[in-house]
Amino acid sequence: PAEIIEKVQRPPPLCRPAVSADQAPLECIHLMKECWSEQPEKRPTIDQVFDQFKGINKGRKTNIIDSMLRMLEQYSSNLEDLIRERTEELEIEKQKTDKLLTQMLPPSVAEALKMGTPVEPEYFEEVTLYFSDIVGFTTISAMSEPIEVVDLLNDLYTLFDAIIGSHDVYKVETIGDAYMVASGLPKRNGNRHAGEIANMSLDILSSVGTFKMRHMPEVPVRIRIGLHSG
Repeated sequence: PAEIIEKVQRPPPLCRPAVSADQAPLECIHLMKECWSEQPEKRPTIDQVFDQFKGINKGRKTNIIDSMLRMLEQYSSNLEDLIRERTEELEIEKQKTDKLLTQMLPPSVAEALKMGTPVEPEYFEEVTLYFSDIVGFTTISAMSEPIEVVDLLNDLYTLFDAIIGSHDVYKVETIGDAYMVASGLPKRNGNRHAGEIANMSLDILSSVGTFKMRHMPEVPVRIRIGLHSG
């Protein structure tokens, strides 16, 4: 079997068994060659194979043939189920990838990249930007294990992400303890951008007041916020 698999995997030549006329009925040999066709549309379906075998074996017991064809039908059905299952899994993974892409990039940019079209720079007349960082982050990091720093940032940014979802803003980036948000892009919102960012900032400040670090719950977490509007 290993040798046959090796030949099938690496044509040419195409791996085909040689069956002489005295080894099988000519109809069987002809049917076998039809099933070998390199063009899928020229290959008989399972039902057509079943019907041809019935014709070939008329007048003789067909228990073995029927059993074999039933196995083939079952295999074909199982294969269809497997393909359907894998297709569904692929669609789920595609949705995960799309979701991740839209979290990292504006939806319009992500869509353009998926389509392979160039992304042109765009000018926005007025926006408001938000920046924040953790007060004393260098000291906190020096007193913490690396994984504790990761947990701190992950917990804090998960909290921030939940808050910004209720405001007309777009998270641009997080770098270390810095968190950057914009309003007025990529969707323009007239002159509401300043109010949206200001309200979001107040909500973030309020939530940080009750935030506790897992590994140092007694140490208060304070953030420094800066806004720029224009």
